[in-house]
Amino acid sequence: MTLPTSVLPGAALALVLSMAPHSPVRAEALTPPPIALSCAGCHGPNGAGEGSVPRIAGYDRQAFVQTWAAFRANERPATIMNRVARGFTDAEVAQLADYFATVR
Repeated sequence: MTLPTSVLPGAALALVLSMAPHSPVRAEALTPPPIALSCAGCHGPNGAGEGSVPRIAGYDRQAFVQTWAAFRANERPATIMNRVARGFTDAEVAQLADYFATVR
């Protein structure tokens, strides 16, 4: 089978891109889900953290969910997170965990 010449540049580009080394996704390349913007007030853009507020970017997904549950149950000391955590559903926490686990 012979491909039309108009298809060859696109096919070549796809081949080159598929062979490129994979690197961690940079925060700038991601579009945060709207719910993640609620974290930015304290944790900074893309969860970078600052000062005494911890970095949540790159946080292990399962650890994020467990930590959130500990805040929600008042099992982890907090200034405000124990109250904030109660305002999110399990599905929303899962979405946040998925997003912040991918940000580097």
